[in-house]
Amino acid sequence: MTYNFNFAVIWRQFDVMLWGLGLGLLLAVISLTIGTVIGLVCGYAFRTNNKTLRALVWGYVEFIRNEPLLLLIFFVYFGLPAIGIRFLDKYESFVLTLSIYAGAYLTEVFRAGLTSVPERYVEAAKALGLKPWQTQLYVVLPLTFRIVLPSLSNNLISLFKDTSLATAIAIPELTFTARQINANTYRVMEAWLTASLLYLATCYLIAIALRQIEKRYSVIK
Repeated sequence: MTYNFNFAVIWRQFDVMLWGLGLGLLLAVISLTIGTVIGLVCGYAFRTNNKTLRALVWGYVEFIRNEPLLLLIFFVYFGLPAIGIRFLDKYESFVLTLSIYAGAYLTEVFRAGLTSVPERYVEAAKALGLKPWQTQLYVVLPLTFRIVLPSLSNNLISLFKDTSLATAIAIPELTFTARQINANTYRVMEAWLTASLLYLATCYLIAIALRQIEKRYSVIK
């Protein structure tokens, strides 16, 4: 049996697919931003002497990292309303889930980044008379972000690909759009091939842009 390709159907709805692609990127960027805050706070918590706080953060990281992301999405979107928590719509619940998921991975990234800041910079800040909070804000944090920049870049690409799971709760990102086109037109290969190429091209372009940023900012001089 021969399959006859017909991309005319896809071309007529290509703007919808691009809109879904943009939505996925937006969800990934928002989730990475929130996840960065979570990861940074938890990374600092790991460096405290409070054993209870460290244990709580460790429990959060281990639990989230060992659960499938799709299960977490279902838990937040379907599970929380079942126990009376109904203030989140599908977009908010997905961003919350993806942010918590990203935060668990970024916790280890920032813990390693904070530990990797050369002690000579901290000692220089003390010699200049900076207060502890000033040392963290003006010395440690900028250096930490430069150290973890490659990991942040990789996490952004990973989160962007993970947004394809949003189709499970009917968020109209690229995968959901491709599935709808497939269901409405029966152009199976065209829909999924176009979606795959869009993901590939976007991830490749993001990687190129982020690598240029890394070359400029990631090396401590």
